[in-house]
Amino acid sequence: MIKHIRIQEYKALIYRILLVYAFYSFVRILFTLFNLKFLKIDSLGQFLKLAFHGLTFDTTAILYVNSLFILLSIFPLWINTRKGYQTVLLYVYFITNLIAYATNFIDFIYYKYIYSRTTIAILDIAKHESNKGNMFFRFIVSYWYVYLLFFITAFVWIKLYKLVKVQEEKIQHNWKYFLTSKIGVIIILVLSIGGIRGDFKKSTRPINLIDANQYVTKPQHADIVLNTPFALIRTFRTTTFQKVNYTINDSVLKNQIQPIKQYRNYPLTKPNIVVFITESFGREYWGCMNKNTTIPGFKSYTPFLDELAKESLIFTNAYANGSKSIHGMSSVIAGIPSFRDAFTSSPYPNQKIQSLVSCLKELGYDTSFFHGAPNGSMGFMGFGNILGFDHYYGKTEFNDDTQHDGVWGIWDEPFMQFMKKTLDQKKTPFFSTIFTVSSHEPYIVPKKYEGKFPKGTSPMHQCVGYTDYAFKRFFEEAKKQPWFKNTIFIITADHTNLTAYPEYDKIVNRQAVPILIYKPDRSLKGENSDLAQQIDIYPTLLDMIGYSKPFRSWGRSLVNKTDIMPFAINFNGNSYQLQRGNYFCTFDGNQDIHFYDKNDKALEKELSLKPNQEMLETAEICKALIKDYFDRIIDKKLAQ
Repeated sequence: MIKHIRIQEYKALIYRILLVYAFYSFVRILFTLFNLKFLKIDSLGQFLKLAFHGLTFDTTAILYVNSLFILLSIFPLWINTRKGYQTVLLYVYFITNLIAYATNFIDFIYYKYIYSRTTIAILDIAKHESNKGNMFFRFIVSYWYVYLLFFITAFVWIKLYKLVKVQEEKIQHNWKYFLTSKIGVIIILVLSIGGIRGDFKKSTRPINLIDANQYVTKPQHADIVLNTPFALIRTFRTTTFQKVNYTINDSVLKNQIQPIKQYRNYPLTKPNIVVFITESFGREYWGCMNKNTTIPGFKSYTPFLDELAKESLIFTNAYANGSKSIHGMSSVIAGIPSFRDAFTSSPYPNQKIQSLVSCLKELGYDTSFFHGAPNGSMGFMGFGNILGFDHYYGKTEFNDDTQHDGVWGIWDEPFMQFMKKTLDQKKTPFFSTIFTVSSHEPYIVPKKYEGKFPKGTSPMHQCVGYTDYAFKRFFEEAKKQPWFKNTIFIITADHTNLTAYPEYDKIVNRQAVPILIYKPDRSLKGENSDLAQQIDIYPTLLDMIGYSKPFRSWGRSLVNKTDIMPFAINFNGNSYQLQRGNYFCTFDGNQDIHFYDKNDKALEKELSLKPNQEMLETAEICKALIKDYFDRIIDKKLAQ
């Protein structure tokens, strides 16, 4: 049987793929040398460490680019070893690899202008240039040495490829050859899938540009970890991040949105701040958030949080500004919503971003982010590094796999206790954010708590009950600590999950989340039914502590009645969706605009085709916010 395993073909395939890794490592060295002034490498050891982490991103790019070559190399076609077939493989290998490889050389020069790896956004820039031919030849003349380097490298690569040849074998058309080939195909394809994703863990999504930041201490070092083919591939479908040409009235942006805010409502104080972004913890599950919804047979699964709400300020008409976990992090902490595509998966997250983290660090706060999943999961660690968190605490720092749920990360109860104990050791003031993991598919709770929480009518319900209990245990222990009384607590959710009531199946309510603000001195209490959204949390906290400097925010202070009129924006289906005043406005980003009554949350009955003044104003605000959003992101003005 062993003579049918095609050993020489597999050896040649491994050699040829390893050559790609070698040349990707070589071009990383060249990229660093060309841009050493900007990258600021401290030592050879530091570079080698970054290059090592870069292998993960190289793997994804290499497997994408070589997918056809690998398939043609391993499929049992009985002619694989023939000279003509090996020649075809050579051409497929070098046509795909050299095109992708050449993009790295672009960044030898282009990097000093954009200070990031080239992404698909370059196509949007290039399409507006009418003299592409002249530019190309000018680049050849100006940067001839880069072209020369590329062709020398390609020549050496081809020579090395030809050193290992596959000898022609006569293959019998029998079941042994096919069976052994099939086994090899399955193994190689499975390994390739894991390599393209970045790992085999269910708890992580395919790696993206932002994940490079988890391995660096300086933001620019992420560009050493990355490679240009990876940056292009991962931003291929993020073309919605381009400027729009809406004609808007500047006064609408200035008066109704106020993207640059400055508050002087309160004297400066420095309370501790703890923000809970609770996984999938939609507003539907909370009794306190549904007292006025008149849902028949409604049942709450948050007994502790309902009690806490009695001593808190709660917002019962709040919405998420995105639909995924990473959307929640950028919306809550940095006030940056995500629409069709996540901001963090766009070509633009690696820039200076004003946020709760940067503003509070100015005031001397210790800043930390907690997430019980494997470090780097969901891109939180990378984005956290961009925002500038002082500390990241994940599964690694928790360091006890006996408390792992077997799927996503550490159970909420022990991880919240870990956070509490960590905060006990910190100097005040501190700002800490935790992203929980347990209220999520596969909808299980720790074995010791099985049967303790109502299972209700949805698989989510017992998970919600468990996370509510984790909150109870956290607050029971935290209130014993001296830092507790001088702390502002915010509880919200990243997005929604399974629904049990038709009310929450409605289009608008699919992004209905809670917002709760709790101060132990009970100075802030009540129920507010005004529109609220995740991006309001950032300006609200700065207003509450008396931060008096200008800052960028598209949200509003929830404790400032003189601020802008309440609204909420998100993206649903294929349209932007803005709620304000008496109406919903849906907008496809081009010309298609529809209006609905504020109570028509299913968006079933479109209003008159002749919009009134308030409708027109709502549409104008929607366009103004979208335009300013893309302008600031693309022009890298998220720090004002």
